[in-house]
Amino acid sequence: MSQSVDNSEIGSKVRAGVILPATDDRIEEAIEAIKTEQVIAVPTDTLYGFACDACSAEAVNKIYEIKGRKQTSPLAISVAGVSDISRFATVDHLPHGLLDSLLPGPVTVVLRRGDSSILDKSLNPGLDSIGVRVPDFNFIRAVARGSGSALALTSANLSGQPSSVGIKDFENLWQYCAYVYDGGVLPSGRAGSTVVDLIKPGLFKILRPGSARQETTAILEKFGLEEVP
Repeated sequence: MSQSVDNSEIGSKVRAGVILPATDDRIEEAIEAIKTEQVIAVPTDTLYGFACDACSAEAVNKIYEIKGRKQTSPLAISVAGVSDISRFATVDHLPHGLLDSLLPGPVTVVLRRGDSSILDKSLNPGLDSIGVRVPDFNFIRAVARGSGSALALTSANLSGQPSSVGIKDFENLWQYCAYVYDGGVLPSGRAGSTVVDLIKPGLFKILRPGSARQETTAILEKFGLEEVP
């Protein structure tokens, strides 16, 4: 089903389920897979995730099929840095410096897409909001930067199953990925990112406690935002 390979075995053809280290010398082929509408599995600063081009309806559909997930369940996106977020979501209402204090890190910020978002309408149809991540993990950020787009990102597991902190946790799904990038066992304890709604000016709402609720709340309150139930 899947295979581990060394450098000499990698050719130009994408083969399903190839296991590779999540190292700098593997970034270019990961970028190429994203640009050719493939799905890859990558480590983040919390869990392993499936990633693809967020602006490709075909690639996004592949992720839903792999996870066995309903298309009505929204996907988040991952970008290379805070400065990229404004290409995909509205940030003008946020205090200056807030996003730089939260990110990179284990936090998903939910923002309104707005009219200027370049995201494809097929991503989370019917929703005017989008969850955005900037993981504190160089590999996935470099792939997002090189792709010139945003990466649709969701946990690497079947829908409803435990999250993955190592590639062995989703071994049954390797075959559906162009590449599986191994970053070792992640220390998150299966806690995903903290998800916070920042759509309304001056307010925030924690949608999922995740792995950094306390730190996230402290930063938001420092910037004068008020928590709503």
